[in-house]
Amino acid sequence: MMEKPFLSPQSHAQTRRQYRPKVSLSFLTIVLLILALQFLVLPKYISQPSPSQVKLSTFQLERLDAELAKCAGYNTPPVNYPVTHGGSRTNPRWNEKTGQQGTIVLSNATLFDGEKFLDGRVDLQLEKGVVVSVTPTESRSFKDGGKDVIVIELDGGYVTPGLVDMHSHHLSLAWPDLSATDDTNEINDDTGPLTPQVRIIDSMKAYDPAMVIIASGGVTTSLILPGSANVMGGEAVLVKNLPKAGETGEEVVEDILLEHGIPNSDRRRYMKMACGENPRRVYKHTRMGNAWVFRKHMERARELMEKQDEFCLFAAALRETGDIEAINQFMATKSSKGDSTEYLEYDSSIAMLRGQVGVNVHCYETEDFEDVIKHSKEFGFRIQAFHHALDAWEVPELLKNSGENITVATFAEFGFYKKEAYEANLWAGKILAHHGVPVAYKSDHVEVETNAKYLLFQAATAHSFHLPPDLALQSVTSVPAKSLQIDHRVGYARPGYDADLVVWDSHPLAIGATALQVFIDGRSTLDPKAVSEAGVHSNTHDEVEPPKMRAVVEPKAREDLCKKVENPGSRITITGIKTSYHESFLISPSNSDNLTLVLENGKTICFASHADCLQHSQDSTYISLQNGHPLPGLTAVTVALGLTEIQGEKSTSDGSVKTSASSLDPENVVYAKYGIHLDGRGFGRARIGGVTRAVTAPNGAGFIDGVSVEIGTSEKKGILDGGIKKGEVALHFSVGQGSKGDTLPTVSSGIAKLRQILEDNKDKDNVYGRAANGSLPLVIHAENEYDISQLLLLSHSHPSTNLILSGGSSAHLLASSLAQAKIPLILTSTRGAPDTFEKRYALPGPPLSRSPAAILYEAGVKFCLAIAGEGDSHLHNLGIEAGWVWKFAREQGMTGSEAVGLVSGNVREILGLDDDGEKGKEQDLVVWEGDPLKGGASVVVSFEGGEVGTCWPESN
Repeated sequence: MMEKPFLSPQSHAQTRRQYRPKVSLSFLTIVLLILALQFLVLPKYISQPSPSQVKLSTFQLERLDAELAKCAGYNTPPVNYPVTHGGSRTNPRWNEKTGQQGTIVLSNATLFDGEKFLDGRVDLQLEKGVVVSVTPTESRSFKDGGKDVIVIELDGGYVTPGLVDMHSHHLSLAWPDLSATDDTNEINDDTGPLTPQVRIIDSMKAYDPAMVIIASGGVTTSLILPGSANVMGGEAVLVKNLPKAGETGEEVVEDILLEHGIPNSDRRRYMKMACGENPRRVYKHTRMGNAWVFRKHMERARELMEKQDEFCLFAAALRETGDIEAINQFMATKSSKGDSTEYLEYDSSIAMLRGQVGVNVHCYETEDFEDVIKHSKEFGFRIQAFHHALDAWEVPELLKNSGENITVATFAEFGFYKKEAYEANLWAGKILAHHGVPVAYKSDHVEVETNAKYLLFQAATAHSFHLPPDLALQSVTSVPAKSLQIDHRVGYARPGYDADLVVWDSHPLAIGATALQVFIDGRSTLDPKAVSEAGVHSNTHDEVEPPKMRAVVEPKAREDLCKKVENPGSRITITGIKTSYHESFLISPSNSDNLTLVLENGKTICFASHADCLQHSQDSTYISLQNGHPLPGLTAVTVALGLTEIQGEKSTSDGSVKTSASSLDPENVVYAKYGIHLDGRGFGRARIGGVTRAVTAPNGAGFIDGVSVEIGTSEKKGILDGGIKKGEVALHFSVGQGSKGDTLPTVSSGIAKLRQILEDNKDKDNVYGRAANGSLPLVIHAENEYDISQLLLLSHSHPSTNLILSGGSSAHLLASSLAQAKIPLILTSTRGAPDTFEKRYALPGPPLSRSPAAILYEAGVKFCLAIAGEGDSHLHNLGIEAGWVWKFAREQGMTGSEAVGLVSGNVREILGLDDDGEKGKEQDLVVWEGDPLKGGASVVVSFEGGEVGTCWPESN
């Protein structure tokens, strides 16, 4: 056997260090091929993404692109439309099936175009829902005749753009008002006072019959807003008041939207906010608490906006890289955050900060204007308008200096219903306009008192208090359109604008101006035959001239004159009497030019020509008038004059009577005379309206009210020296929905109780016994025709009772029965509406129906007028309401003196106010500059009880 060589340890180590294996070239080539195969070739075949991975990557990429599309929209401002002119645009709402067909020409029109009245007569040509041209009538630029051309001859009749109401709640609170369909306020503990995320469009009901009623008043466009319970109430939306306007002719909300036919991304957005009493009351916060929750919310909105911007910048940069894995990871991280709901909740608030949502704020008082303006500067949003804003006249420069061109969307006269409405000023429009603040009038449509149908009357009222006529008409046309940034299509009657036009029966600022025809998108909305049957005719009774503004005198001249006039024993000569509605001063047609009235100690010395009265005018104080009108002092049946100063503040009220077993005891019946006060803001409104006497019943909160009182309104007499004219006028009850309560839970139980009271007390010497035997009038408020029928039966079974009906929304249905039974009526719904279920058959009035007052007059019902509502801020309109009735009852033979009697003599006769020694005494006399039945008239002097009651009265 061969032995292995022996090696020493050292030699072995050397051997290991010196050994170098040799690698062949072929081996290296194989290694490189393997590596290339593993990293370059095989992944294409072995590691290819699964279909799910591909779908995921595609999905995330699409999501990213969708987010980037949103990012593009985040900073896109609202569409800035070019100046409108003929041929520049079409009406996106028009469709071939139900849209305007053919061509309509309104020929020979007197046109207010949204800015001013145009010189001369014009023709307006309408096609496919757009005003195509406005040309002088003499040019006759349109083609006469042809089956596709309808020419409507207006003979100088007045035409205006369709009215724009920038604050309404119809459609969200449909008529009749029911708890199941009132969706105006999102009041919920989970959301609290901040609900910018809700949208009024989700509450709208395209079947609301109020749409047709509102359109009949010439209101073609309305901004529908959430209510004012919340600091942030949600998004509002614009509508055209044309039901079933779409191709299908169905009641579809989308079809009534003003921006129907425009992409959602291009539509205007509006936020409703509120400050002051309403959110304070609902959520028990102070103003500073409400300010904090709002600011906290907006700060969070700003944080989210900045996160949006950061996300958008990062996403755009990532998209440019095309790195799929990075995009997948980025979008997966976004999904894991789960913040989509929060962004949706804050979407409207963030859009406010980006200038994409116009902010409209329910706000009344000066401190609240200032606070909201501060918030707008802090967070960078723009206020489009302050709504209601009854104190705005006190701080016009604050609003103007905000730099935001804030519109004041307000009431012309409504006020006093709560503390923040207490500074309402009839001259506010004039004051604001003088300072260059845009003024719009709006309805706040909810009920009869704020019926949007009568929006134009607010402009007429503002005009009578010296808002210039062009500005008055702009306040319900172009000013709200401009504030809402829709003045490229509505608010004007010019070529290229939507064919929303109103043809009026008289000057649009005349009292009772009524639509003969209303065009919306070029479609006529009124039936001419029905309009005529309602008593509406072109140029009604020559009311074609612009109405007058109220006469005013300089303060020094007023002071000097009134000091002389109010001097006891003074003789006063009033010249320039043109017309008399006073039965003691009848003017014969042969002697109707510039008569003179001479009085001494309130008694008439002479009423004849100036020459005939000259001998009686020696040493007298002269009052020279241009258009004098003597009237009897008016008597108002009021809501709460003298018993409640501010409706929403209990500490300013006598309190209310709640029906209970105790309050029904005749010994506990409330008498208004014991709680009456003889001064307040309502008294000022009464005096400028020629109201010298007022009847006020206790404030009832159910079945029984109590015994009313008659008072004077001059504020010169107190309780101890004749301020109370008649301490016990009538006993007042109510039957109907408003009378239900714990004690009398049904309408039927109320009527039964009334019968029981009369039957059980007919021979007793108490207040109920006096009502049963007729020595004390019994006034029962009822609206529904069935309730009124029950009162007719009650009258038949208790013939001694001096029963008087008040309210009477459905009295026209029983006019002949009321006349036959000789039951008089205190009518509070001469301009009523079917706003509740029990009044669902109330007439809407011309041009949709006859005037209810005209029907009652024609049937021979003895009635007078009263103004219902939240307080007595409308008292100055009592004569105007009579004039409104007269306009539509003339065809039935009503005279001007009879119209005045509706608010004077009839009131006194129905309630027996002159039965206690008043008959034969000198009637209260009020001398006016101007015709109080037509508006724009001013009380110059009143004579009450043989002395001067008031001289050139003013109201705050």
